[in-house]
Amino acid sequence: MSATQAPVPRELQPYGLPMGTVRGFLSVLICSFFWIVLLYPWQTQPTVPIGHFFLLTLVFLAFASHPVPEQNTAFLPWVMRVLFVGGSAVVIGVAMFKDPHQLAMRLTPNPAEIAQWPALLGCLAGGFGVSLLLRSVFGRTSELFQTVRAWVGVIAVLLLLAETVFQFGIRPNMSDLSQDALKVWEGILIAVVAGYFGSRA
Repeated sequence: MSATQAPVPRELQPYGLPMGTVRGFLSVLICSFFWIVLLYPWQTQPTVPIGHFFLLTLVFLAFASHPVPEQNTAFLPWVMRVLFVGGSAVVIGVAMFKDPHQLAMRLTPNPAEIAQWPALLGCLAGGFGVSLLLRSVFGRTSELFQTVRAWVGVIAVLLLLAETVFQFGIRPNMSDLSQDALKVWEGILIAVVAGYFGSRA
């Protein structure tokens, strides 16, 4: 009489979506911020906050290093990839056609923000590294780790949406902004988004 074997724990995808869907959606949100900056018809010269360039590195990292196993042929992740790659190409093409000089200016970080890069790089590395550490400690198939990862994904999406609304809907109407508060906000945003990408690395 053979002993009953315990079921082998398996890694579940967040919210039951195909693998790569949440990262694809986050990548679209990150890229869409740049799209708005490039196409927004401001009389002034808007620039992308330096923190978003750190977020963009996560998009490149996920796109370049993400494996493509046979089970990852689901339609939705590929739609997300086509959207953020194709959308970026179209927007850059349109902006370059309208004014190449303005394209370069809008993609150049504010020189006053350059001094923030060590702290923002620390937030990026910290969020990514903590997720990798938690994955190593608990394992990919841990229910606790998978639950935390799913919640981090939700928070990352909400933070990116809030950032877009703030930068384009609220900030232009504010005359007095605390630069220290903005730095903290950008650090939190980068750490949380990097945390999700790190948990899926």
